[in-house]
Amino acid sequence: MTLIPDHVYPSIYALDPEELARSGIRLLLADLDNTLAAYKEETASPELHDWKEQLAAHGVKLFILSNSRKPTRAKRFAESLGTPFLGHAGKPGTSSFFRVMEEQGVPAAETAIVGDQIFTDILGGNRSGIQTYLVKPLRQDTLFRVLRYKLETPFRSACKDKRI
Repeated sequence: MTLIPDHVYPSIYALDPEELARSGIRLLLADLDNTLAAYKEETASPELHDWKEQLAAHGVKLFILSNSRKPTRAKRFAESLGTPFLGHAGKPGTSSFFRVMEEQGVPAAETAIVGDQIFTDILGGNRSGIQTYLVKPLRQDTLFRVLRYKLETPFRSACKDKRI
């Protein structure tokens, strides 16, 4: 399966809700940490609330799909945003993707994922047959994160023609 995303954006806010709807997307799965919010941010920003409302106004449902192993991390954040979630999702495994699509009643052809990591979000989305959107990580504030993103460099470089 490919490690190359379908599209690359500087942030989630570059994803146009109207364009997503026009392209047939009804369910947008979103990684939490370093995609929707920086690590340890407990609540959604007003800007994120506005973006979620714009998605909803265009018929796109936002769903948080997080690999966080902290039992309450995804729950607390999702509640602050008023959106459904699945924590400890096991990406890049596909079972959580298929489970959410089934529960939400949306087929793969109308589902996308947005995330900051190629080896979890993009690989899992590609393996699940959905559209994949890679965003720049919000922060690279630890050595571990810097090294992890360095490993993705060849794949991020291959995406240059997909940047907008």
